[in-house]
Amino acid sequence: MVVTSRAPAPGGGPAAPPAGSPAAAPRRVSAWAEGVDQLRRAAVTEPGRLRIIGAALAAAVLLFGVVTVWEISGRVAAADDVVSRSQPLSADAASIYRSLADADTASSSGFLAGAQEPREVRQRYEKDIANASRLLVSAAANAAAGDSSRKEITLLGEQLPRYTGLIEQARATNRQGLPLGGAYLRYANEQMSTVLLPAAQRLYEAETGRLYTDYDDARSWPLAALAAGVLALAALGWAQRRNYHRTNRVFNHGLVAATGAALVVLLWLAVGQSFARADLNEARTDGQESLKVLNDARIASLQARANENLTLIARGAVLAEDKKSDKYDVDFTTNMKQLDDGLARALRLADDDSGRSPVARAAGGVAQWKQRHAAARESDLKGDYEGALPQVIGDADHKESSGASFDTVDASLEQAVAHEQKEFTRAARGGLGALGGLVTGAAALAVVGAVAALLGIGRRLSEYR
Repeated sequence: MVVTSRAPAPGGGPAAPPAGSPAAAPRRVSAWAEGVDQLRRAAVTEPGRLRIIGAALAAAVLLFGVVTVWEISGRVAAADDVVSRSQPLSADAASIYRSLADADTASSSGFLAGAQEPREVRQRYEKDIANASRLLVSAAANAAAGDSSRKEITLLGEQLPRYTGLIEQARATNRQGLPLGGAYLRYANEQMSTVLLPAAQRLYEAETGRLYTDYDDARSWPLAALAAGVLALAALGWAQRRNYHRTNRVFNHGLVAATGAALVVLLWLAVGQSFARADLNEARTDGQESLKVLNDARIASLQARANENLTLIARGAVLAEDKKSDKYDVDFTTNMKQLDDGLARALRLADDDSGRSPVARAAGGVAQWKQRHAAARESDLKGDYEGALPQVIGDADHKESSGASFDTVDASLEQAVAHEQKEFTRAARGGLGALGGLVTGAAALAVVGAVAALLGIGRRLSEYR
Protein backbone atom coordinates (compact mmCIF):
# COMPACT_ATOMS: atom_id res chain seq x y z
CA MET A 1 0.00 0.00 0.00
CA VAL A 2 1.28 3.40 -0.93
CA VAL A 3 0.65 6.13 1.57
CA THR A 4 0.59 9.68 0.33
CA SER A 5 0.81 12.67 2.55
CA ARG A 6 -0.68 16.11 2.11
CA ALA A 7 1.61 18.99 1.92
CA PRO A 8 0.66 21.76 4.30
CA ALA A 9 -0.84 24.82 2.74
CA PRO A 10 1.33 27.85 2.44
CA GLY A 11 1.34 29.92 5.55
CA GLY A 12 0.59 26.97 7.77
CA GLY A 13 -3.14 26.93 6.94
CA PRO A 14 -5.19 23.82 6.40
CA ALA A 15 -4.00 21.48 3.72
CA ALA A 16 -5.39 21.99 0.23
CA PRO A 17 -7.71 19.28 -1.04
CA PRO A 18 -5.95 16.64 -3.07
CA ALA A 19 -6.08 16.79 -6.83
CA GLY A 20 -9.25 15.32 -8.25
CA SER A 21 -11.35 15.86 -5.10
CA PRO A 22 -14.72 17.79 -5.50
CA ALA A 23 -14.61 21.57 -5.03
CA ALA A 24 -16.34 23.18 -2.02
CA ALA A 25 -20.03 24.09 -2.64
CA PRO A 26 -20.60 27.82 -3.40
CA ARG A 27 -22.46 29.94 -0.79
CA ARG A 28 -26.21 30.23 -1.65
CA VAL A 29 -27.65 33.74 -2.06
CA SER A 30 -31.37 34.47 -1.38
CA ALA A 31 -33.60 35.73 -4.20
CA TRP A 32 -34.24 38.94 -2.29
CA ALA A 33 -30.54 39.63 -1.80
CA GLU A 34 -29.87 38.84 -5.44
CA GLY A 35 -32.61 41.20 -6.55
CA VAL A 36 -31.27 43.97 -4.34
CA ASP A 37 -27.81 43.40 -5.72
CA GLN A 38 -29.06 43.58 -9.30
CA LEU A 39 -30.99 46.76 -8.51
CA ARG A 40 -27.88 48.27 -6.95
CA ARG A 41 -25.80 47.44 -10.01
CA ALA A 42 -28.53 48.83 -12.32
CA ALA A 43 -28.80 52.05 -10.36
CA VAL A 44 -25.25 53.05 -11.21
CA THR A 45 -26.10 53.08 -14.92
CA GLU A 46 -28.30 55.65 -16.61
CA PRO A 47 -30.67 53.06 -18.23
CA GLY A 48 -31.13 51.44 -14.85
CA ARG A 49 -31.88 54.75 -13.23
CA LEU A 50 -34.43 55.57 -15.94
CA ARG A 51 -36.21 52.27 -15.42
CA ILE A 52 -36.48 52.96 -11.70
CA ILE A 53 -37.69 56.51 -12.34
CA GLY A 54 -40.30 55.30 -14.84
CA ALA A 55 -41.64 52.70 -12.40
CA ALA A 56 -41.77 55.27 -9.58
CA LEU A 57 -43.59 57.84 -11.72
CA ALA A 58 -46.17 55.30 -12.91
CA ALA A 59 -46.69 54.14 -9.32
CA ALA A 60 -47.14 57.73 -8.07
CA VAL A 61 -49.72 58.54 -10.74
CA LEU A 62 -51.59 55.28 -10.15
CA LEU A 63 -51.52 55.86 -6.38
CA PHE A 64 -53.04 59.29 -6.94
CA GLY A 65 -55.81 57.76 -9.04
CA VAL A 66 -56.53 54.96 -6.54
CA VAL A 67 -56.70 57.29 -3.54
CA THR A 68 -58.91 59.72 -5.48
CA VAL A 69 -61.30 56.95 -6.51
CA TRP A 70 -61.42 55.62 -2.95
CA GLU A 71 -62.09 58.97 -1.25
CA ILE A 72 -64.49 60.38 -3.83
CA SER A 73 -66.46 57.13 -3.95
CA GLY A 74 -67.16 57.55 -0.24
CA ARG A 75 -68.22 61.16 -0.68
CA VAL A 76 -70.45 60.35 -3.65
CA ALA A 77 -72.12 57.60 -1.59
CA ALA A 78 -72.65 59.99 1.33
CA ALA A 79 -74.05 62.72 -0.94
CA ASP A 80 -76.34 60.19 -2.58
CA ASP A 81 -77.54 59.10 0.89
CA VAL A 82 -78.29 62.73 1.73
CA VAL A 83 -80.47 63.04 -1.38
CA SER A 84 -82.13 59.64 -1.56
CA ARG A 85 -82.02 58.10 1.91
CA SER A 86 -81.22 60.04 5.07
CA GLN A 87 -83.08 63.25 4.23
CA PRO A 88 -86.23 61.43 3.04
CA LEU A 89 -86.12 59.35 6.24
CA SER A 90 -85.75 62.53 8.30
CA ALA A 91 -88.68 64.06 6.40
CA ASP A 92 -90.75 60.91 6.97
CA ALA A 93 -89.99 61.06 10.70
CA ALA A 94 -91.13 64.69 10.77
CA SER A 95 -94.26 63.66 8.87
CA ILE A 96 -94.97 60.93 11.45
CA TYR A 97 -94.73 63.51 14.23
CA ARG A 98 -96.92 65.96 12.32
CA SER A 99 -99.52 63.33 11.41
CA LEU A 100 -99.85 62.22 15.03
CA ALA A 101 -100.21 65.79 16.26
CA ASP A 102 -102.74 66.56 13.54
CA ALA A 103 -104.73 63.41 14.35
CA ASP A 104 -104.93 64.55 17.98
CA THR A 105 -106.12 67.97 16.85
CA ALA A 106 -108.73 66.50 14.48
CA SER A 107 -110.08 64.14 17.15
CA SER A 108 -110.62 66.99 19.62
CA SER A 109 -112.21 69.16 16.90
CA GLY A 110 -114.60 66.34 16.01
CA PHE A 111 -115.48 65.84 19.67
CA LEU A 112 -116.33 69.52 20.10
CA ALA A 113 -118.71 69.33 17.14
CA GLY A 114 -120.90 66.99 19.17
CA ALA A 115 -122.63 63.76 18.19
CA GLN A 116 -122.72 64.75 14.52
CA GLU A 117 -119.01 64.85 13.78
CA PRO A 118 -118.26 66.63 10.49
CA ARG A 119 -117.30 64.19 7.77
CA GLU A 120 -114.23 66.18 6.68
CA VAL A 121 -112.89 66.21 10.25
CA ARG A 122 -113.33 62.44 10.51
CA GLN A 123 -111.60 61.92 7.17
CA ARG A 124 -108.71 64.13 8.24
CA TYR A 125 -108.23 62.07 11.39
CA GLU A 126 -108.32 58.78 9.49
CA LYS A 127 -105.91 60.10 6.86
CA ASP A 128 -103.45 61.17 9.56
CA ILE A 129 -103.55 57.78 11.29
CA ALA A 130 -103.17 55.93 7.99
CA ASN A 131 -100.24 58.15 6.98
CA ALA A 132 -98.47 57.66 10.31
CA SER A 133 -98.97 53.88 10.11
CA ARG A 134 -97.66 53.71 6.54
CA LEU A 135 -94.58 55.77 7.36
CA LEU A 136 -93.86 53.65 10.44
CA VAL A 137 -93.81 50.53 8.25
CA SER A 138 -91.43 52.25 5.82
CA ALA A 139 -89.19 53.45 8.67
CA ALA A 140 -89.08 49.94 10.15
CA ALA A 141 -87.96 48.55 6.79
CA ASN A 142 -85.05 51.04 6.65
CA ALA A 143 -83.96 50.81 10.28
CA ALA A 144 -80.96 48.60 10.99
CA ALA A 145 -80.97 46.01 13.76
CA GLY A 146 -79.88 47.59 17.03
CA ASP A 147 -80.52 51.07 15.66
CA SER A 148 -81.96 53.54 18.19
CA SER A 149 -84.66 54.39 15.66
CA ARG A 150 -86.00 50.83 15.75
CA LYS A 151 -86.75 51.13 19.46
CA GLU A 152 -88.89 54.23 18.87
CA ILE A 153 -90.61 52.68 15.87
CA THR A 154 -91.53 49.63 17.95
CA LEU A 155 -92.91 51.83 20.73
CA LEU A 156 -94.99 53.86 18.27
CA GLY A 157 -96.28 50.71 16.61
CA GLU A 158 -97.42 49.33 19.98
CA GLN A 159 -98.98 52.52 21.36
CA LEU A 160 -100.74 53.88 18.27
CA PRO A 161 -103.52 51.20 18.31
CA ARG A 162 -104.12 51.94 22.00
CA TYR A 163 -104.51 55.63 21.23
CA THR A 164 -106.95 55.01 18.38
CA GLY A 165 -108.91 52.65 20.66
CA LEU A 166 -109.32 55.40 23.26
CA ILE A 167 -110.43 57.83 20.55
CA GLU A 168 -113.09 55.40 19.36
CA GLN A 169 -114.33 54.96 22.93
CA ALA A 170 -114.49 58.72 23.36
CA ARG A 171 -116.35 59.11 20.07
CA ALA A 172 -118.86 56.36 20.86
CA THR A 173 -119.55 57.74 24.34
CA ASN A 174 -119.89 61.27 23.01
CA ARG A 175 -122.56 60.14 20.54
CA GLN A 176 -124.58 58.87 23.46
CA GLY A 177 -124.32 62.27 25.13
CA LEU A 178 -122.39 60.92 28.13
CA PRO A 179 -119.78 63.15 29.84
CA LEU A 180 -117.44 60.15 30.15
CA GLY A 181 -116.43 60.73 26.54
CA GLY A 182 -114.44 63.79 27.58
CA ALA A 183 -112.46 61.70 30.06
CA TYR A 184 -111.58 59.19 27.35
CA LEU A 185 -110.48 61.99 25.05
CA ARG A 186 -108.32 63.61 27.74
CA TYR A 187 -106.69 60.27 28.49
CA ALA A 188 -106.04 59.74 24.77
CA ASN A 189 -104.49 63.21 24.56
CA GLU A 190 -102.31 62.39 27.57
CA GLN A 191 -101.10 59.23 25.81
CA MET A 192 -100.34 61.28 22.72
CA SER A 193 -98.52 64.03 24.63
CA THR A 194 -96.49 61.84 26.99
CA VAL A 195 -95.79 58.71 24.92
CA LEU A 196 -96.43 58.98 21.18
CA LEU A 197 -95.19 62.48 20.42
CA PRO A 198 -91.99 62.18 22.52
CA ALA A 199 -91.19 58.88 20.75
CA ALA A 200 -91.84 60.53 17.38
CA GLN A 201 -89.59 63.43 18.40
CA ARG A 202 -86.76 61.05 19.33
CA LEU A 203 -87.20 59.23 16.03
CA TYR A 204 -86.99 62.52 14.16
CA GLU A 205 -83.85 63.56 16.05
CA ALA A 206 -82.17 60.20 15.37
CA GLU A 207 -82.89 60.37 11.64
CA THR A 208 -81.82 64.00 11.47
CA GLY A 209 -78.58 63.10 13.27
CA ARG A 210 -77.93 60.44 10.63
CA LEU A 211 -78.59 63.06 7.95
CA TYR A 212 -76.05 65.45 9.46
CA THR A 213 -73.47 62.63 9.63
CA ASP A 214 -73.96 62.03 5.90
CA TYR A 215 -73.61 65.78 5.32
CA ASP A 216 -70.26 65.83 7.12
CA ASP A 217 -69.01 62.75 5.25
CA ALA A 218 -69.97 64.21 1.87
CA ARG A 219 -68.51 67.66 2.60
CA SER A 220 -65.14 66.65 4.06
CA TRP A 221 -62.07 67.47 1.99
CA PRO A 222 -60.28 64.48 0.35
CA LEU A 223 -56.95 65.41 1.93
CA ALA A 224 -55.18 62.13 1.13
CA ALA A 225 -56.10 62.40 -2.56
CA LEU A 226 -55.01 66.03 -2.73
CA ALA A 227 -51.67 65.16 -1.07
CA ALA A 228 -51.15 62.23 -3.46
CA GLY A 229 -51.87 64.52 -6.41
CA VAL A 230 -49.35 67.13 -5.29
CA LEU A 231 -46.79 64.35 -4.73
CA ALA A 232 -47.37 62.91 -8.22
CA LEU A 233 -47.03 66.34 -9.86
CA ALA A 234 -43.86 67.06 -7.88
CA ALA A 235 -42.33 63.74 -8.99
CA LEU A 236 -43.24 64.39 -12.63
CA GLY A 237 -41.82 67.90 -12.43
CA TRP A 238 -38.56 66.63 -10.97
CA ALA A 239 -38.27 63.95 -13.68
CA GLN A 240 -38.75 66.51 -16.45
CA ARG A 241 -36.23 68.88 -14.88
CA ARG A 242 -33.72 66.02 -14.67
CA ASN A 243 -34.40 65.12 -18.28
CA TYR A 244 -33.81 68.73 -19.36
CA HIS A 245 -30.49 69.02 -17.54
CA ARG A 246 -29.20 65.76 -19.02
CA THR A 247 -30.42 66.15 -22.61
CA ASN A 248 -31.14 69.89 -23.04
CA ARG A 249 -34.56 68.88 -24.37
CA VAL A 250 -37.35 71.06 -23.01
CA PHE A 251 -40.22 68.61 -23.42
CA ASN A 252 -40.69 64.88 -23.15
CA HIS A 253 -44.06 64.17 -24.71
CA GLY A 254 -44.86 61.23 -22.47
CA LEU A 255 -43.98 63.05 -19.25
CA VAL A 256 -45.87 66.15 -20.38
CA ALA A 257 -48.94 64.01 -21.10
CA ALA A 258 -48.65 62.33 -17.69
CA THR A 259 -48.33 65.72 -16.00
CA GLY A 260 -51.38 67.01 -17.86
CA ALA A 261 -53.45 63.99 -16.84
CA ALA A 262 -52.46 64.33 -13.17
CA LEU A 263 -53.09 68.08 -13.23
CA VAL A 264 -56.55 67.62 -14.74
CA VAL A 265 -57.48 65.10 -12.04
CA LEU A 266 -56.16 67.35 -9.27
CA LEU A 267 -58.03 70.41 -10.55
CA TRP A 268 -61.20 68.37 -11.15
CA LEU A 269 -60.93 67.00 -7.62
CA ALA A 270 -60.41 70.39 -5.97
CA VAL A 271 -63.01 72.29 -8.01
CA GLY A 272 -65.60 69.48 -7.89
CA GLN A 273 -65.31 69.10 -4.13
CA SER A 274 -65.51 72.88 -3.68
CA PHE A 275 -68.76 73.08 -5.65
CA ALA A 276 -70.12 70.02 -3.87
CA ARG A 277 -69.37 71.58 -0.46
CA ALA A 278 -71.01 74.86 -1.49
CA ASP A 279 -74.19 73.14 -2.72
CA LEU A 280 -74.39 70.83 0.29
CA ASN A 281 -73.86 73.78 2.64
CA GLU A 282 -76.72 75.55 0.90
CA ALA A 283 -78.90 72.45 1.19
CA ARG A 284 -78.20 72.28 4.90
CA THR A 285 -78.48 75.96 5.86
CA ASP A 286 -81.15 77.12 3.42
CA GLY A 287 -83.04 73.85 3.13
CA GLN A 288 -82.75 71.42 6.03
CA GLU A 289 -82.43 74.02 8.79
CA SER A 290 -85.47 75.87 7.45
CA LEU A 291 -87.36 72.59 7.19
CA LYS A 292 -86.57 71.75 10.81
CA VAL A 293 -87.72 75.15 12.04
CA LEU A 294 -90.91 75.03 9.94
CA ASN A 295 -91.74 71.48 11.04
CA ASP A 296 -91.30 72.49 14.69
CA ALA A 297 -93.51 75.54 14.14
CA ARG A 298 -96.20 73.48 12.46
CA ILE A 299 -96.20 70.92 15.25
CA ALA A 300 -96.45 73.73 17.82
CA SER A 301 -99.48 75.10 15.97
CA LEU A 302 -101.13 71.65 15.92
CA GLN A 303 -100.54 71.17 19.63
CA ALA A 304 -101.84 74.65 20.34
CA ARG A 305 -105.02 73.88 18.43
CA ALA A 306 -105.50 70.59 20.29
CA ASN A 307 -105.01 72.34 23.65
CA GLU A 308 -107.44 75.07 22.63
CA ASN A 309 -110.08 72.43 21.91
CA LEU A 310 -109.35 70.54 25.12
CA THR A 311 -109.72 73.73 27.12
CA LEU A 312 -113.39 73.75 26.14
CA ILE A 313 -113.80 69.99 26.47
CA ALA A 314 -112.29 69.75 29.98
CA ARG A 315 -114.07 72.90 31.24
CA GLY A 316 -111.50 73.49 33.95
CA ALA A 317 -111.39 69.87 35.14
CA VAL A 318 -107.63 69.58 34.62
CA LEU A 319 -105.44 72.08 36.46
CA ALA A 320 -101.86 73.15 35.81
CA GLU A 321 -99.04 72.67 38.29
CA ASP A 322 -100.02 75.83 40.18
CA LYS A 323 -103.40 74.16 40.93
CA LYS A 324 -105.18 77.34 39.84
CA SER A 325 -104.85 77.70 36.07
CA ASP A 326 -106.40 75.51 33.39
CA LYS A 327 -103.70 73.09 32.19
CA TYR A 328 -104.73 73.14 28.56
CA ASP A 329 -104.93 76.93 28.43
CA VAL A 330 -101.43 77.17 29.94
CA ASP A 331 -100.16 74.65 27.37
CA PHE A 332 -101.85 76.63 24.60
CA THR A 333 -99.97 79.77 25.66
CA THR A 334 -96.68 77.84 25.69
CA ASN A 335 -97.35 76.40 22.24
CA MET A 336 -98.18 79.80 20.80
CA LYS A 337 -94.91 81.23 22.14
CA GLN A 338 -93.04 78.34 20.49
CA LEU A 339 -94.93 79.07 17.29
CA ASP A 340 -94.01 82.78 17.39
CA ASP A 341 -90.35 81.98 17.98
CA GLY A 342 -90.35 79.40 15.19
CA LEU A 343 -91.91 81.77 12.67
CA ALA A 344 -89.41 84.49 13.56
CA ARG A 345 -86.52 82.08 12.94
CA ALA A 346 -88.11 80.84 9.72
CA LEU A 347 -88.34 84.40 8.42
CA ARG A 348 -84.65 84.94 9.15
CA LEU A 349 -83.69 81.71 7.38
CA ALA A 350 -85.89 82.29 4.31
CA ASP A 351 -83.69 83.50 1.46
CA ASP A 352 -86.28 84.42 -1.18
CA ASP A 353 -89.78 85.84 -1.49
CA SER A 354 -91.27 82.43 -2.22
CA GLY A 355 -90.01 81.26 1.18
CA ARG A 356 -90.81 84.42 3.13
CA SER A 357 -94.33 85.00 1.80
CA PRO A 358 -96.07 81.91 3.29
CA VAL A 359 -94.23 82.37 6.59
CA ALA A 360 -95.42 85.99 6.75
CA ARG A 361 -99.00 84.84 6.08
CA ALA A 362 -98.65 82.30 8.87
CA ALA A 363 -97.44 85.03 11.24
CA GLY A 364 -100.46 87.14 10.34
CA GLY A 365 -102.73 84.14 10.94
CA VAL A 366 -101.18 83.60 14.37
CA ALA A 367 -101.87 87.20 15.39
CA GLN A 368 -105.49 86.81 14.28
CA TRP A 369 -105.73 83.43 16.03
CA LYS A 370 -104.62 84.96 19.34
CA GLN A 371 -107.29 87.66 19.14
CA ARG A 372 -110.07 85.19 18.37
CA HIS A 373 -108.88 82.79 21.04
CA ALA A 374 -108.87 85.57 23.62
CA ALA A 375 -112.47 86.45 22.73
CA ALA A 376 -113.58 82.82 22.94
CA ARG A 377 -111.73 82.34 26.20
CA GLU A 378 -113.40 85.41 27.68
CA SER A 379 -116.83 84.01 26.82
CA ASP A 380 -115.92 80.63 28.32
CA LEU A 381 -114.65 82.17 31.57
CA LYS A 382 -117.95 84.04 31.88
CA GLY A 383 -119.73 80.70 31.75
CA ASP A 384 -121.02 81.19 28.21
CA TYR A 385 -119.91 77.83 26.81
CA GLU A 386 -122.47 77.93 24.02
CA GLY A 387 -121.15 81.32 22.96
CA ALA A 388 -117.49 80.26 23.16
CA LEU A 389 -117.92 77.04 21.16
CA PRO A 390 -118.75 78.60 17.75
CA GLN A 391 -115.94 81.13 18.23
CA VAL A 392 -113.55 78.17 18.38
CA ILE A 393 -114.95 75.69 15.86
CA GLY A 394 -117.04 78.08 13.75
CA ASP A 395 -120.56 77.78 12.40
CA ALA A 396 -122.82 79.55 9.95
CA ASP A 397 -122.83 82.69 12.11
CA HIS A 398 -119.19 82.51 13.23
CA LYS A 399 -117.08 81.94 10.16
CA GLU A 400 -114.28 84.03 11.63
CA SER A 401 -113.38 81.51 14.31
CA SER A 402 -110.04 80.63 15.84
CA GLY A 403 -110.30 77.36 13.90
CA ALA A 404 -110.34 79.31 10.63
CA SER A 405 -107.22 81.18 11.73
CA PHE A 406 -105.55 77.88 12.56
CA ASP A 407 -106.41 76.59 9.09
CA THR A 408 -104.71 79.65 7.57
CA VAL A 409 -101.60 79.08 9.67
CA ASP A 410 -101.47 75.37 8.87
CA ALA A 411 -101.95 75.85 5.12
CA SER A 412 -99.30 78.59 5.00
CA LEU A 413 -96.79 76.46 6.88
CA GLU A 414 -97.49 73.51 4.61
CA GLN A 415 -96.73 75.69 1.60
CA ALA A 416 -93.52 76.95 3.22
CA VAL A 417 -92.41 73.39 3.98
CA ALA A 418 -93.06 72.33 0.38
CA HIS A 419 -90.98 75.25 -0.91
CA GLU A 420 -88.03 74.56 1.39
CA GLN A 421 -88.15 70.86 0.54
CA LYS A 422 -87.85 71.77 -3.14
CA GLU A 423 -84.95 74.10 -2.36
CA PHE A 424 -83.20 71.40 -0.39
CA THR A 425 -83.60 68.81 -3.15
CA ARG A 426 -82.27 71.22 -5.79
CA ALA A 427 -79.18 72.15 -3.77
CA ALA A 428 -78.43 68.61 -2.60
CA ARG A 429 -78.72 67.21 -6.12
CA GLY A 430 -76.37 69.97 -7.27
CA GLY A 431 -73.83 68.84 -4.67
CA LEU A 432 -74.11 65.26 -5.86
CA GLY A 433 -73.86 66.34 -9.49
CA ALA A 434 -70.67 68.31 -8.81
CA LEU A 435 -68.92 65.00 -8.08
CA GLY A 436 -70.49 63.22 -11.03
CA GLY A 437 -68.04 61.45 -13.31
CA LEU A 438 -65.06 62.17 -11.08
CA VAL A 439 -64.60 58.56 -9.97
CA THR A 440 -64.56 57.18 -13.51
CA GLY A 441 -62.59 60.13 -14.88
CA ALA A 442 -59.91 59.92 -12.19
CA ALA A 443 -59.42 56.19 -12.75
CA ALA A 444 -59.16 56.57 -16.53
CA LEU A 445 -56.82 59.57 -16.39
CA ALA A 446 -54.60 57.88 -13.81
CA VAL A 447 -54.13 54.90 -16.12
CA VAL A 448 -53.46 57.22 -19.06
CA GLY A 449 -50.96 59.21 -16.99
CA ALA A 450 -49.11 56.10 -15.80
CA VAL A 451 -48.85 54.70 -19.35
CA ALA A 452 -47.71 58.08 -20.67
CA ALA A 453 -45.00 58.29 -18.01
CA LEU A 454 -43.72 54.83 -18.94
CA LEU A 455 -43.75 55.70 -22.64
CA GLY A 456 -41.88 58.93 -21.98
CA ILE A 457 -39.18 57.14 -20.04
CA GLY A 458 -39.15 54.37 -22.65
CA ARG A 459 -38.35 56.96 -25.33
CA ARG A 460 -35.25 57.96 -23.37
CA LEU A 461 -34.26 54.32 -22.87
CA SER A 462 -34.43 53.71 -26.61
CA GLU A 463 -31.56 56.14 -27.06
CA TYR A 464 -29.24 53.69 -25.26
CA ARG A 465 -29.91 50.76 -27.58
